This record gives sequence, C-alpha cells and structure tokens, in this order.
Amino acid sequence: MKHHRRWILTLQWAVVAFYAVLLLVPPLLPLPNHEARILDHLTVFAEFVFWGIWWPFVMVSMVVAGRLWCGMMCPEGAITEAASRVGMGRAIPRWMRWGGWPFVGFAMTTIYGQLVSVYQYPKAALLVLGGSTLAAAVIGLVYGKGKRVWCRHLCPVSGVFALLAKLAPLHYRADPEVWTEHGRRQRRREVSRSRAPDCPVLIPLKQLDSASDCHLCSRCSGYKDAIHLELRAPGIEVVSPPPQRPATLWEFVLVVFGLLGIAVGAFHWSASPWFVAAKQQAAVWLYQRGWGWPLETSAPWWLLTHYPEHNDVFTLLDGALLLGYIGVTTLVLGGLVSLSLSLTNRLLGRWRWQRLWHLSYALIPLAAVGVFLGLSMTTLTLLRGDGLLIHWANDARALLLGLGVVASAGLGWGILGRYASGPRRLAAMLPMLAAQAPVIGAWWLLFWGW
Repeated sequence: MKHHRRWILTLQWAVVAFYAVLLLVPPLLPLPNHEARILDHLTVFAEFVFWGIWWPFVMVSMVVAGRLWCGMMCPEGAITEAASRVGMGRAIPRWMRWGGWPFVGFAMTTIYGQLVSVYQYPKAALLVLGGSTLAAAVIGLVYGKGKRVWCRHLCPVSGVFALLAKLAPLHYRADPEVWTEHGRRQRRREVSRSRAPDCPVLIPLKQLDSASDCHLCSRCSGYKDAIHLELRAPGIEVVSPPPQRPATLWEFVLVVFGLLGIAVGAFHWSASPWFVAAKQQAAVWLYQRGWGWPLETSAPWWLLTHYPEHNDVFTLLDGALLLGYIGVTTLVLGGLVSLSLSLTNRLLGRWRWQRLWHLSYALIPLAAVGVFLGLSMTTLTLLRGDGLLIHWANDARALLLGLGVVASAGLGWGILGRYASGPRRLAAMLPMLAAQAPVIGAWWLLFWGW
C-alpha cells in the first residue's frame, strides 16, 4: 500500500464516482412503485447498496480489519483530504477538538435520518449523506493542509468506527525502543534522516499503538524501522487500552447512550406497538381539547417525511412522538446499563470514573451486533421484496446476538481482571452481565416479541 499510492487513489476516486452517481441521480427520478426491484430501478438499487450492503458491512470491516475502509475507500475521506491540499490551510480551532462531537454527530444524524426517512427516500439520503460530504469538503477547504481534519474531529460515524476498530486483530504499532535507537543512530550519522510520513489524521506517530484513530493508509509503515503492521489478539485494546489512549467519558456516552440507546430506539419505533398506542392516546387527548392541528399539520420533506403520493406523511404529532420514543428508549436503556456498570465499578473498590468509562468498552461487541442487525433489516426487506425467502433470518439474528453476548462477557471478564481477582471479580461480573439484559430484551421484542 505504501508503494502503490497511485492505485489506492484510483480506487478512492472510483468509489467517489460510484457514490456520486447513487447519491445524485435517484433524487432526479420518479419514486419507484411497490413492485420495483433492486435491478429494475436505480433508486431501489441505490437504497440496497447504501443501506443494505454499504453501511452494515462497513461496520463489519471495522471489526475485521480496523479502519482500512477509511484509509482506502471512504469517499468523504478522499474528498476532504483532496480539498485540504488546495484549501486555506488554517489551524484547527479549539472548538473542533471538543471530544463530544463524535456523539453529537452520531445522535443528530441518526435522529434526523429517522425524521426524514433516510432509508426509504433518495432525497432524504442526498440530504443526510450529501450534507455530510459537503461539510467534509468545506472543512477540508478551510482547515489543515492535506489532512483529514473532518475525519479526525467531526465525522458523524468516526466515533463509532473508532470504538469498533478496538476489536480488530490488525493495527499499526510504533516500537518506542526502536524509535529511540533509530534517533541515536541518526545523531551518530549511522543512518540517514528519514522523511516524516504524511499522516492524514494527525496521529503522534511515536505513540502509535491504537487502532481507533489510525486509517491504515500505510504511509508511515517502516518509518524509522519502528512502525509496522502487526497482528494482535482481537479485543486486546478493549481489555488493555494503550496508556496514551485511555477510555473517555464521551466514549462511555457513545457506547451506552448512543449505540445502546439512540440506535436501538431508531430501529425500534417503526415496529413498536407502544408507539402506535402512544399516538392513538395522544390523538384522542388532543381532539378532546380541540387541538387537532398537530395531527393535521405536516412539514416540508427536509424536516419531516412528506411524500403524499406514497401515502407517507409525518404530521407534527408523528415527529414529536418519534423524538419522544427515541428519547425515552435512550434514557431507559442507557440508564439501566449505566446503573449496572456503576454497580460493577463500586464492587471493584473505591469509585473511579476512569474505571467506569473503561467498563463500557466491554459492551462494544453487543453494540456492534445490534447496529449490524438494525441496518440489515433494510437488507432483508429489499431482498424479500425481490421474492427471496430468507427463512433463516431469525436464526441468524439469534446466533449473532448470542455471539455478541459471549464476546461482551469475555471482554468484561478480561477488563475486570485488571482491577480485581477472586471473589470480588466474580461478584462484579454479575452486574456486568446484567448490563446486557435490557439491550437483549429490546432486540428480542423487535425480532420475536412483537
């Protein structure tokens, strides 16, 4: 990869072109009818590519190969870096370095996507995905010089990718001893001075030991004979984070309230009988008081779903209840998980916030499985629309959930081993397992209970 940058750039821009066609052309076409198939209509094909294949399996790639997608194929990464090379090159402002942006970006994108039905309509996809891409280009034009400032600080899914990459068995690592020795040899003029590699995501290369931020672009491979691509035990970074990359509050919030809260609520609401019941009760209550306008007032398609030709229109009541459902789901699930992790933290000894943030890492596999299952609902819906009978879907879902539970339990046991042993470790494992229960219950309701 290091010596074939031209091929990688060709691949990146081919993906950009493919992405642009699927994003820009479908909004110009008439909406497909209910009989349209994946290979019959470009809009349905684009929906299948984006939401049925692209996003679910990009998530899988993070767990398998780290952020290789980001370094090799992500269209936003290629665009923001190219824009940065010809842009203004301004210094990265302090506000952009705030650690909460990954959670805020994920939350806003996920919730807004539900309000405008991003999985179903091409104009909504253009607004959400295209808006993100446009923002990436603008950030590239203003900040950095040939860097991926957008990817490092503001990308809505960068935080999720950073968490999933911690599970990957591949990473680049800098050997500090070899690095230091190479510096001594340079001073003695035994070796020539190495040209510093151009790290697009601004990682301090001497401290490189985490897969979270690294895009595996390979530009630093072999630098000072100290940086190499290595295999490692899957999940080892979760159990033993590098000292320079400890768990943080915002990672805790993203795992517990983002992936296990907001994401579950976003996948849940459209199939929930509780949502329907709440809507009926709210409608009766409003009409009894003569306030029927929230049930009769809609909004433009870029605020709320509005496609009357397909009998798909969100009223203000729909939008408010959708926000409320996702909000309540987030608070209930996130609160129960937080309570269980807090009890685990207390059983391990004196209260430590840093330890609580670290404990949340154990739930990354369960969160990853949940997001994949939620996204794959679109995959299965479109395949069934093409006449494919997938009888094994629920068995596969149960298997994946089971694997997520086992993986999270195993990582949880490993994390607990860093803080306690013997009976205390066993006692702390019980609430650690209990933290998974509300999330499993939510997915059971969606796939089997309802």
